[in-house]
Amino acid sequence: MHTDGVGRLIAVVLFIAVLVPGVLLSRAWWLAAGRRAVAGAAVEFAVPTATGTEVLRRQAQHARRVRRLGWLLGLVGIVAGVVFFAEASVFLWLPAVVVGLLVGVLLAEVTRPRPRWRLATPTRRPHRGEQISPWLLWTMRLVVLAELACTYLLWHGDHLADAVAWVALLVPLVAWALAELALLRALVRPLPAEGADVPVDEALRTWTAHLVTAATSVLALLPLGALLLVAGIDRGDEVTEGFDLLPVAAVAGGFSALAAGLVVAGFLLTWLRPVRSSERALAG
Repeated sequence: MHTDGVGRLIAVVLFIAVLVPGVLLSRAWWLAAGRRAVAGAAVEFAVPTATGTEVLRRQAQHARRVRRLGWLLGLVGIVAGVVFFAEASVFLWLPAVVVGLLVGVLLAEVTRPRPRWRLATPTRRPHRGEQISPWLLWTMRLVVLAELACTYLLWHGDHLADAVAWVALLVPLVAWALAELALLRALVRPLPAEGADVPVDEALRTWTAHLVTAATSVLALLPLGALLLVAGIDRGDEVTEGFDLLPVAAVAGGFSALAAGLVVAGFLLTWLRPVRSSERALAG
């Protein structure tokens, strides 16, 4: 009886501990909202050149047009689900639409047209830390790697069907590749020559970095949470000697990943609003 009580206490402590990373990730994205506010305020207080104003207009139009393709990709995903999963696809319609919309966000950022303003001479480029917190960036990468590893282990252990495993592998991997390409484009693009356009350029880089990081994180966190729940439930059904903490850790990690994915998705919605410039701040 004493051993059982200690085992339950350890399970509760472990469950709470595994939830902590999701809480920390949510707090990091909450802090990132402050970076968005600062970048947006800098654009509001600046008076960009005519070229800078045109760049903002073109970037907003491009993002809206490409993101609309996300709905089409979602419909394609629904059709593919019907083909591969038959009647089970009725539960996959919403995930297919969400995946399509998030891939649309990534495509919009990776295909952003280069601004047509005059570049600074000599060429100057910003540092990565000026665009996004390295913690958010590396968390995205680690989450994708964890999702890929979890998918492979469950697939190798015959806990996943082949079609499900391929989807769970390809979607985060493609999203990660698109995100890294968009981040690279935002990093290597030279700064504008006109000082009035620098806040606009910095805001566009900041928006791109956070959008692709958030979209990729969601596309990895949600399937990772589902896979961990599957692993925990399957492990819990097995008969083992002693007190097995692995199912508890897997279920807690699954809930933590799902909650973190939903929170990051909420913050992603706030970053979808385009960068805007006006002279309201100077009007008074």
